[in-house]
Amino acid sequence: MRAVLGLCGAIDALNTQVARAVKWLVLVSILIAATNAVMRKLFSVSSNAYLEAQWYLFSAVFLLGAGFTLLRGEHVKIDILAGRFSRRTQAVIEILGAAFFLMPFCVITFYLSLPPVMAKFASGEVSQNEGGLLLWPAWALIPVGFGLLALQGFSEIVKRIAFLAGRAPDPISRH
Repeated sequence: MRAVLGLCGAIDALNTQVARAVKWLVLVSILIAATNAVMRKLFSVSSNAYLEAQWYLFSAVFLLGAGFTLLRGEHVKIDILAGRFSRRTQAVIEILGAAFFLMPFCVITFYLSLPPVMAKFASGEVSQNEGGLLLWPAWALIPVGFGLLALQGFSEIVKRIAFLAGRAPDPISRH
């Protein structure tokens, strides 16, 4: 169990490092938006690439940050119901929810997103908008993001099982 909990620590650290890097993409997106607005207003010049870059960056923040959101327990859940149960019952519900809903969804999405990513990469497909960007980098965010989320889901399941077995502290109490 100690080795698996060590792996969970590595997964937690990975998603934390990804989140630390990804948070800067929000600033980059804002700077691109501001630059695009200034160029459009002052010089009547705009670029679809600027707009698409903003979409790509927002997608990166959302998809690559999902694992960290799960780590921090800041994902959507039904607190009004869960709050009525003991912490051990909540942990069982979280294990079942992650095992039967989160993990299958992540695995299926990861698996189904790979063929379009590979096809777009192989073809070098570009957005149909004039001055548009390559499509594969944005599409690649889907399997990477869901892969990180699945890893974090695995980590959360293991930590809750260890908590129920009395081998680790409550993972929620650390947030």
